[in-house]
Amino acid sequence: MKFMFDDPTFSYEALRTLSYAPYGGADVSEVLTTAAAIEENNFESWYTHWLALADRVFARGKSFEQTGHMLSASQNYLKASNYYRSAEFFLHGNPDDPRLLATWSMSRDAFQKGIRLSNQCAEIVAIPYEDTTMPGYLYTIDDQPRPTLLVHGGYDSTGDELYFQVVIDALAHGYNAMTFEGPGQGAMIREQHLPFRPDWENVVGPALDFLEQRAEVQSDKIALMGISFGGFLAPRAAAFDHRLAAVIADDGVFTFSFADAFAARGHEGATFKDIEPTLKMLMAKSSNVRWVIDNGLFTFGVKTIEDLFNKTTAYSMAGIADKIQCPIFIGDAAGDGFFKGQPQHLYNAIQSPKTLVTFGPEDGAEEHCQMGALNYFNQRVFNWLDDTLQTN
Repeated sequence: MKFMFDDPTFSYEALRTLSYAPYGGADVSEVLTTAAAIEENNFESWYTHWLALADRVFARGKSFEQTGHMLSASQNYLKASNYYRSAEFFLHGNPDDPRLLATWSMSRDAFQKGIRLSNQCAEIVAIPYEDTTMPGYLYTIDDQPRPTLLVHGGYDSTGDELYFQVVIDALAHGYNAMTFEGPGQGAMIREQHLPFRPDWENVVGPALDFLEQRAEVQSDKIALMGISFGGFLAPRAAAFDHRLAAVIADDGVFTFSFADAFAARGHEGATFKDIEPTLKMLMAKSSNVRWVIDNGLFTFGVKTIEDLFNKTTAYSMAGIADKIQCPIFIGDAAGDGFFKGQPQHLYNAIQSPKTLVTFGPEDGAEEHCQMGALNYFNQRVFNWLDDTLQTN
């Protein structure tokens, strides 16, 4: 799906920003006007224009708040959080760039201002994790015990963003939701400098411990959703923590190994030294490859591309997928530019009750994580959860 840009990465990220419009995360004209001003394949231009929009919308929210119009203030703060998130997206090539932390902080602060002024029953939580805490948000319908969806993102998403992507629909379908950021994500990498770890069950486990202590949560009806790279992380956690009643992989990922990715493209058996010249050429030509490597170095906490390749070899479901015991829903985006073919691979390796749903262009849902058709994707997920958990 081409949207606003010839560059597929800019196209996808602009679509991602717009996709939250039905949930209060954007206005259509704001996105279209801003995207039209951005220079193709120019990371600085991307930052400058999204930041300017975010600042304008945040200032509007502040003005509304000062004059006592709290709902209008909330709506603008929430939109600003998404625009600041977009502005920060391509800054990861230089982790020392002060704009990275400053812009991300503005995104988080805008979101928290917006959610506090909204009518949403939301609680900012700190989940005990080893010798620190993981940041999260718990959203509840009321004080009655209910099925609850635990949600984390993947390679680049933030806990704030997940509110637009799935939480609003979860609440509408009768589910509480808790979003959180683990190592490699959000505040955990930016403020605590904790990178991704492959044994994600040791990340999800503390979140489950936290939910099990909450009176609003039916502890035997907790489902886990992992988005994007989370489509690997969530199934990995489910393979070892059998307290989960169900798991959703959006979209399914069998391996996140960079070496495996190159092997699948005709470089099987090649060493990093063999691949390096091709990779450098691709980074110079492709904003997608450049961003993937930049973000990988940042979120995996490594200094060299070779170290990144070596570190990602541990991120495979080989010999692990068949340990999953709970039912699993696996999304498969027909036009996925990141993990094409991997949902089927994951599906084939799983022995528990499993559902694979391919989302295609006939529904406008073929993009990675169904951007542009989130409402339809969420309908399919919550219908499946209703049937799986027998909530109706």
